Amino acid sequence: MIKNYLNLAFRNIWRNKGFSFINISGLIIGMASALLILLWVHNELSYDRFHSKQDRLYQVWSNDTINGKVRSMTFTPEIMAPTLKIDYPEIEGVSRVRWTRNLLSLNTPDKKLLSTGAIVDQDFLSMFSFPLQFGNIKNVLSDPNSIVLTQQLATKLFKNENPIGKTVVMGNSQNYIVTGILKNLPNNTQFNFIEYLTSYDKETLSGNIDKDWSNFSVSTYVLLNPNTSEETINNKLKTIIHQHTSNVEKTEEFLYPVSQLWLYDKFENGKAVGGRIETIRVFILIAVFILLIACINFMNLSTARSEKRAREVGVRKVIGASKVSLIIQFMSESLLYAFISGVFALLVVLLVLPAFNSLVGKQLSIEFNNLSFWLSGIGFIMFTGILAGSYPAFFLSGFKPILAIKGRIKNSNTMLAPRKLLVVLQFTFAIVLIICTLVVTQQVKYGQQRKTGYDMNNLVHIILNDEMEKNFNIIKNDLLTSGYATSVTKTQSPLTENWSYGLSLRWQGKDPNLQVQVNRYTTEGDLVKTAGLKLIRGRDIDIKNHPSDSGACLINETAAKLMKFKDPIGQLIYDDEETWQIVGVIGDFIQESPYASVKPLIVKGPKSWMGTVIVKLNDNNSRTTNIAGMESIFKKYNPAYPLEFHFTDDAYTNKFNNEKLTGKLTALFSALAIFISCLGLFGLSAFLAENRFKEIGVRKVLGATVTSLTILLSSDFIKLVIVSIFIASPFAYFISNQWLKSFQYHIGVSIWIFIITGALAILIALLTVSYQAIKAALMDPVKSLKSE
Repeated sequence: MIKNYLNLAFRNIWRNKGFSFINISGLIIGMASALLILLWVHNELSYDRFHSKQDRLYQVWSNDTINGKVRSMTFTPEIMAPTLKIDYPEIEGVSRVRWTRNLLSLNTPDKKLLSTGAIVDQDFLSMFSFPLQFGNIKNVLSDPNSIVLTQQLATKLFKNENPIGKTVVMGNSQNYIVTGILKNLPNNTQFNFIEYLTSYDKETLSGNIDKDWSNFSVSTYVLLNPNTSEETINNKLKTIIHQHTSNVEKTEEFLYPVSQLWLYDKFENGKAVGGRIETIRVFILIAVFILLIACINFMNLSTARSEKRAREVGVRKVIGASKVSLIIQFMSESLLYAFISGVFALLVVLLVLPAFNSLVGKQLSIEFNNLSFWLSGIGFIMFTGILAGSYPAFFLSGFKPILAIKGRIKNSNTMLAPRKLLVVLQFTFAIVLIICTLVVTQQVKYGQQRKTGYDMNNLVHIILNDEMEKNFNIIKNDLLTSGYATSVTKTQSPLTENWSYGLSLRWQGKDPNLQVQVNRYTTEGDLVKTAGLKLIRGRDIDIKNHPSDSGACLINETAAKLMKFKDPIGQLIYDDEETWQIVGVIGDFIQESPYASVKPLIVKGPKSWMGTVIVKLNDNNSRTTNIAGMESIFKKYNPAYPLEFHFTDDAYTNKFNNEKLTGKLTALFSALAIFISCLGLFGLSAFLAENRFKEIGVRKVLGATVTSLTILLSSDFIKLVIVSIFIASPFAYFISNQWLKSFQYHIGVSIWIFIITGALAILIALLTVSYQAIKAALMDPVKSLKSE
């Protein structure tokens, strides 16, 4: 019986090659698009969910209450971890993670690499499921001078040699013994930046642990004992900061599951309200839309051919075929279509996956050796086949045998209404995607056009290291005298990042009940000149001409408005035990998100810590000349370290990566959705033009022009697209508006977006159906009427 159904299905597919090609092509594109999206979604959903103890693994977060609003952050005091380990029996393991970037070498000129790693506690590898290729998890970090390398870094340093027990030099003087090799970390973890691990015991012995409970500087992770509830430990953790310091007001610690960090990192008033999961839901919806559009194509073209299959159904029913057997036959056809399309869709995915990986910045792959992949794939194909074939199967099997044999099916209005509804639904999905694409594009453009507050042209930043710090003044002098740079300064961080803020800043006249976050920044001086900042009042910090400026500060416009000084110049600001005197007010500049408001900022003089060099390259030289000259100078005074520098404009552009990716993916799949829709419209218009062959001939004989016939044949489809525009617009407006609400600075959803999208949809539909309409209108009427 099954063999018979398959034979009939193959026969029908082969007999109608044109419609079969359109059906299969639409399903291939729809299934391949959905598969690509689902591969990306699967990767996103699996972030840090592969750890065997993930149900007990948490990160310690802090909630700061500022003027009644709660701000959540992921950093904790460095001294907290040992306290948690000793004083909280509910905690089985604890580890800090402090990001670090150092030069690793083997004391040979050709084996020096700048690598990114982390300083962690001994419990780290027993808490997280990052397997070792060599070494014992229990003691691999027990020696303060131990280092664990990833496979990739070990190969770079030692090639094919066994590195266990060998010495690696960090910086220029610190020797570490390789005690383990970590298997390369997967790309679906927040720790995928790690190339090596060192022990916090080294920092403890060296006295490099910050014991200030008011300084939140590292990430802390804990592993709870079995049967310990999150609520119980959270109740105990709330007051841990206040038990150890009075310098921090209204701060509470709490645990947040590691498995939720990637997907739900957006907090409002101390509660998780979303994050990347919102983007993932959007793309799951896009995958569903595209698959539905492809299935609707199949439904429409299958029911359009119903007149030709009506007599077949009638004859089968007369000779005893049941409705169930007919449904099975038609479902077999659709499943065969889906199977053929699924095989080709998989081939398409394999072909385009490298380009897709480049687009999304991931290394996605298909796990052919995983049984769940094959089971999911079969389920996906069957779901597509059943979805695509359900309506045609029930529609075709429902014909009354007498009417079917007499050929009276084609005039039935019951056929036309569902088909129109499906076309409207199909174009509604496509139009929604196009509108959302335009909104995302305009929002990114809006953010990019916002004034940054600094001159990014030829501005670079370099992360300081010990040798660079030691020779900084000589390096600065050479850069200026050689003409490769016009200004050089040291700062706390790159201009595009904020690494510090304070909640306890005080000034004369401040309301004692006012608690506000003020961002902190540090400069050696000449920041206004180097970064091209706008000086509103006063002067820049200038140690050369004003030696007392080590205790001077600048504030931005937002801070000046907050502090309400009549004349801020000369006023004092108190930050913990330090006093700073305002010497200038600068214009606001964007350190954080280009879509968020600028926070109050204090720029301190050089007695505070600094970690970055900012260089303004000479605009009169070519970029190549400046870079080559800068590299030669740094190499002269800092030969051990390869120079790593970043252009400020590139760093700022990177802030738009997430929104750009969303826009690119939406645009790509919108284009595919409209293409699949037009593919179905093309087939449907061809079939309906064929059905009206004789009518067109009669009209031409009676004097109808090609133009009038083209309008006649196209008008029905254009009306359906117009209906789709009116249905899609409010739906797209709602989705776009909800997405835009996640940004403080955002565009409004302009009416011209809907006008352009509507016009584009009508034009595309018109071009699609007009070809068939013109082709039919140009036919010789004699051919259509000679059988009459």
